[in-house]
Amino acid sequence: MRKTTELTWKPKRVNKAIELLEAGQPIYCTDAHGGYEEGREMAQTWADYINYDMEHHPYDIAKLQGFMRGLVDGGPTKSRHRTPAVIVVLPVDGLSAAVIRANAWMIKQVLATGIHGILLTHARNPEAVSEFVSASRYPFHKQAVNNGLREGLRGNGGQETAARIWGVSDSEYLAKADTWPLNSDGELLLGLKIEDRHAILNAEESTKVPGIGFGEGGLGDMAMSFGYPSWDERSYPQEMADARARLIAACKAAKIAFLHGVRKNDLRKLLDEGVMMVAGAGAEVAAKGRKDTGRKMPW
Repeated sequence: MRKTTELTWKPKRVNKAIELLEAGQPIYCTDAHGGYEEGREMAQTWADYINYDMEHHPYDIAKLQGFMRGLVDGGPTKSRHRTPAVIVVLPVDGLSAAVIRANAWMIKQVLATGIHGILLTHARNPEAVSEFVSASRYPFHKQAVNNGLREGLRGNGGQETAARIWGVSDSEYLAKADTWPLNSDGELLLGLKIEDRHAILNAEESTKVPGIGFGEGGLGDMAMSFGYPSWDERSYPQEMADARARLIAACKAAKIAFLHGVRKNDLRKLLDEGVMMVAGAGAEVAAKGRKDTGRKMPW
């Protein structure tokens, strides 16, 4: 039998992850890369959002579309959201504005499936990040245009499928499909992986680009960039420790969330550091964290 709060809770947003972050609550993720059946199975996941990996798995839009339909068919979540939030990791690196412009079609295609956010890997400079944000927006959303961003690049024609996944009308989708927190009513959460020694040099400028909602360190790639094929998380090389500290400080200064992986006994320490997006926790650790932070939303 479901708890009473599960039956009576009314979501305030389409995007569960944003709703929780607005309430000052850390959020917890799990991973996926499958199609319809995996989506249906994960509709009742313990996680607040799903990290859908298209960086290390094939870029397959049909499979992603099926995954989103599966989430809807298996839903709603215990918090009565239509689906968990889904953030796609793209197989394109943010090396330059030109690279993003050449691959903006990927951004348009994944957003048209009804996902709730995108994570850009190897976000090396603010010019690439600005182009990433603009490629994710419609031109009629004007916040920060000509003040750090250029006009949005999304066009008409992809909103129908996305609107059905979100459970809203086409016009409602067009109004809501913008980047948060730049647009306080936006339902899209964009993030950056600052994950090499080149990117960390621009961490402060990149994380301050309007429209970005979170940052992540990408420690595996960061280690390789500094010349370490492997490392022990309990004893970072100094270069990595310095890079991590710099990124945390940059995210705090930009007032965006910081994403970090956790091990079973590290959660309290990470939350105290200011981590607001937690990867690798698992259901048991996430449940403890939610209780410790006094979460009211059912999980």
